[in-house]
Formats: sequence, C-alpha cells, structure tokens
Amino acid sequence: MKHTGKKSNGLRRHMFILPVFLVAVVALILGAFAPELWARGGRHHDDDENGIPFEVADVYAELNNTDGDLGFHALIDGEPWKYLKIEDPKEYVILMISSSGRLRRQGLTELFFESGEPPFESDDPDEVTQTPEQFFRRFPKGWYEIKGKTLEGDEQESKDFFWHVMPAPPDRIFVSDVPIDPDSVDCDEGPVPTVEVDEDGLTISWDPVTKSHSEIGVAGKMIKVDHYEVVVEEEESGLKFSVDLPPDDETSVTVPADFIALGEQFKFEILVKEKKGGNQTAIESCFEVE
Repeated sequence: MKHTGKKSNGLRRHMFILPVFLVAVVALILGAFAPELWARGGRHHDDDENGIPFEVADVYAELNNTDGDLGFHALIDGEPWKYLKIEDPKEYVILMISSSGRLRRQGLTELFFESGEPPFESDDPDEVTQTPEQFFRRFPKGWYEIKGKTLEGDEQESKDFFWHVMPAPPDRIFVSDVPIDPDSVDCDEGPVPTVEVDEDGLTISWDPVTKSHSEIGVAGKMIKVDHYEVVVEEEESGLKFSVDLPPDDETSVTVPADFIALGEQFKFEILVKEKKGGNQTAIESCFEVE
C-alpha cells in the first residue's frame, strides 16, 4: 500500500477497476473532483491582489497508523508555470522548483509530492526514525504559501491551512462479519483472517470517524470527514478495487464477487481525510477467502 515501507505495494498509486464494477467507477469519477473541492472547502485562501490563484493548492499530513509513520504531502494544479515555491508560516522556503530548456517553454501544471516517511521506531539501529513530535516541529501549524510564475511571467499565489489535527484511525473493522484488528494481524507472517463470500461479494465496514487521533497530533478534537477511501488489492495479480465515499454515506463498501473471484488473498486499506486541514489517516490489513 502507498503508506507502508516493507509492506507497501503502491496500492493507491495505480488503480485497476474491471468494467463490470459500475458503482465503483461512478464513485471514482466523483472522486476525481475531490482535490478541487478540498481546495475550496473553506481552508483554502486565494490572494488575488498578489497573483493568479492556483486551481488546487493542498498541503496536508498523512499518517499510516498501521506502520507508524507520517509524511508531508502537497497537491498543486493551475495554469502552466515555469517556477514554483512553497513557504511555511514563518516564510521559510521548503520547496523550490524551476524548470529549464524545453520543459520551461512547455510549462508544468499538476504537481503532487509526498515526503519521506521515516518510521516512529525501528529495530534496526542504522534506520532513520522520526517521532510525531519531531514531524510537527518540522512542519508548524499555519498558512502555507504557494507561489509560482506562469509562462507569460504573471505571478501565481495561493495559501492553504496546515494544522496538527490528525483523524483517528477507522475502528471496529469488519470484513463479512469477521472482526479485523490491523494492529494484531501480520499480513507477512500470518495467520490471516478467513472470510466468507456470498453471491454479492463481501462487505468491509467500520465505525464513523468523529474525533482526532488520541495519541498523535492534537487529541480530543471533533472533526468533520471530507471523505473515506477504500482500496482492496488481490495480492498475486496486484489488481485493485477502489472506492471513495462521501462522509454522509454508510461507512461500508461491498466488494463485488467478480473481483473477489480473481484470487484468494487480499490486502485492503481504509483512509479517512478530514475537512478543515485536509490531513488523512489510513489503516491497512488483509484477509483471505474460503
């Protein structure tokens, strides 16, 4: 999955959806507009006096609650630009990109990046680690300024709010009525929970997330969920089923029987993105079918 180190298979980087999964396709189409909605969801601030605003300017933290790591992410999109930088709330430049040659004449538009994600702890004394406290000191709370310059030389500028409130991880997870605790399931060593599949497939469900993480970031906050994302991967082929869910929907997803018929062992991820700062928390686990 995207968030892991040794366990990762890039689960959310490339999606494969079979044509028969019409409901999932509709959800993905709707989800394609989510980044723009996040940027306009009340935490994104445009400064028209100083420059052309970006269409999307989203900086946020991502927590892999299962593996225990944090990363800084950004998604930026707008008119073609030849120069871009990001400043933190103290006006320190944390990213600077300048294109050259043919690419400078062509221009750049969409940019997505994620920082490295050192684990919170490691048994390897040579591995670099990072505590949540160190991460949040490195990336302070406040307005981050994204600046650029178009091919025509016009200034671009937007601001996005970053804070230290992380959503709590999804809890009380069930796959076809089988409870699964991601912290107690070892998908590499086993044993892996076994679930039943009926004619409709199987259902993955969890409790709604309403509060911030109790141990990482700012605890005790009520949050509003922007959306949930569920990804299921068939391990042998690497084929993936992915769905985005609006927060008002039930917190459950039915994975079609046609997809489950592709194999016997599956990994899955449930991600929750909160609305105000855009931070997101994910859990990962696995199951096998009878």
